[in-house]
Amino acid sequence: MKFVSWNVNGLRACLNKGFLDFFREADADVFCLQETKMQEGQAELDLPGYLQYWNSAEKKGYSGTAVFTKKEPLSVCYDIRHPEHTGEGRAITLEFELFYLVNVYTPNSQRELVRLPYRMEWENAFREYVTQLDEKKPVIICGDLNVAHQEIDLKNAKSNIGNAGFSYEERGKLTELLASGFLDSFRELYPDRTGAYTWWSYMFKARQNNAGWRIDYFLISERLREKLGDSVIYSEVQGSDHCPVGLILNCGEKAESAQA
Repeated sequence: MKFVSWNVNGLRACLNKGFLDFFREADADVFCLQETKMQEGQAELDLPGYLQYWNSAEKKGYSGTAVFTKKEPLSVCYDIRHPEHTGEGRAITLEFELFYLVNVYTPNSQRELVRLPYRMEWENAFREYVTQLDEKKPVIICGDLNVAHQEIDLKNAKSNIGNAGFSYEERGKLTELLASGFLDSFRELYPDRTGAYTWWSYMFKARQNNAGWRIDYFLISERLREKLGDSVIYSEVQGSDHCPVGLILNCGEKAESAQA
């Protein structure tokens, strides 16, 4: 199966910047979005063959996730089953026969790390949620995790130590998540690849100079390692300050088109 994940930084804007061209070209079995910044129905989105699932933030124009899938899931869950972490539209879980897919947009710690305490609470709750799922069947986690894990994962590591997205606390939480039974699919296949980034600032010609960060991931349960076909960064795709990322998994699921 082919999975794609993309922080579109506002889907309505991205629709005017080639979103549908890439969507059709990718032909993914499951296509996940973060930071949709819209409510379902605020834009016409005709995606023949796909079922659509939306989790929009209560605050209009903020956050939000969506999943488009060819294969109908067995069940769908919104948010992460923690009452204190609802309302921002940050997660959607689709259950399939052989695995769970969790699409997530992790909270940003913001300037001066003002939201770091909440971020730490979220990280603990999210890890608890996905490890409980993993006890039932393997899990695929995709989305914008808002953290570059290691120095290899951003261009200017030294000058960003302690900043949002590269604080010791945030990096430590990703280490904890991986240690609880998950693999970073990209680093599993490409442990030494440099210059592999998924987000670039709009300032200082960062994308032109490839001065970026890798903060968008596909994590998989360790027992899916043998089924890992490829982990892809579509760095050439424009339309957002993030580029899409992809996962090829030889999992045996049949992805017949849904009657959307």
